[in-house]
Amino acid sequence: MTALPSTPAARLRTGLRRFTGPRPPAVERCELCAAEVGAGHRHLVDTERRALACACTACAMLFDRPGGAGAQPGTDAGRFRTVPDRYLSDPDAALDDGSWAGLQIPVGMVFFLRDGASGQVTAFYPSPAGATESELEPQAWEAVRAATPLADELAPDVEALLLRHHQHRSACFLVPVDAAYELVGRMRRRWQGFDGGAEAHAELELFFDHVTRRAQRAHHAHEPSKGRA
Repeated sequence: MTALPSTPAARLRTGLRRFTGPRPPAVERCELCAAEVGAGHRHLVDTERRALACACTACAMLFDRPGGAGAQPGTDAGRFRTVPDRYLSDPDAALDDGSWAGLQIPVGMVFFLRDGASGQVTAFYPSPAGATESELEPQAWEAVRAATPLADELAPDVEALLLRHHQHRSACFLVPVDAAYELVGRMRRRWQGFDGGAEAHAELELFFDHVTRRAQRAHHAHEPSKGRA
């Protein structure tokens, strides 16, 4: 039996293979039913193997809710979860320079993933090796929670909370996990030198421009987040 990745970093590397490995075949197929899928198709998270799987519309709908296929004989109840397509922004995120420094991130961007099995939140940032795990102290995550209500909306396994800190201000987004994986893969392919170089920075700007245009403002983004359970 093949051992499954057990640490957050190992699980992330498994999920990233789709975006950092060889290019997929010209015709991609649903990895559950083998139906042909087109560009922009949905993904599933295999929560056992911590990997992304291509999905047709029908299979994506089948696993759109936790346990949605559990009542049907022969299905893997709870194993697959459809990656949502929501993009949310919090333009009022109030993470100041001191709170950002507490995250101990050497670059100006970080994303957070929540593990559905353990509830653990892990921070990652782009680097020449792909995504680098950063130790997240409890007080640092509490500062993020105090800065934006999007932190408490982060769905386990299938979403990422993105923070970008630039010129004493933070931009905050909730995005599908495959979008975060794709960003890291694109930057890894373009990375040059110590800080990534012009091409990697251009990829980052294109990504955040796309996310900014696509994201809807969270309805409660203007509400103070302190005091939440």
